[in-house]
Amino acid sequence: MNALPARVLVVEDDDVIRELIRLNLELEGFEVFTAVDGQDCLDRIGYIDPHVVTLDVMMPRLDGWTTAERLRAQEWTRTLPIVLVTARTQEEDVRRGERIGVDAYVTKPFDPDALIDVVRALLGGRG
Repeated sequence: MNALPARVLVVEDDDVIRELIRLNLELEGFEVFTAVDGQDCLDRIGYIDPHVVTLDVMMPRLDGWTTAERLRAQEWTRTLPIVLVTARTQEEDVRRGERIGVDAYVTKPFDPDALIDVVRALLGGRG
């Protein structure tokens, strides 16, 4: 009997990038849900119950930094693996992500296969 696929929540305000990530993860067998910004993520995460979240940093309404902080502040999402996917590559941005407790940092533009590898690693091979 096959296990259910791992659920990934892709949070990205750019339609093209969001669909690129979604399609590539789905082709690898993940069950993918999407959100258009951080507030959408927080509104929907309870019923999606993802195994990992990919999170853009620069978004309207609620940015990725604040979203990650709020996920880390809640008991039931405190240990949820978070991958920041961002064009912000300055060392201070990476350090801020580390302070918040994000699990991985993928720089835009990115290789979809590299992002899939990061997601897979955070899931401990589950896919």
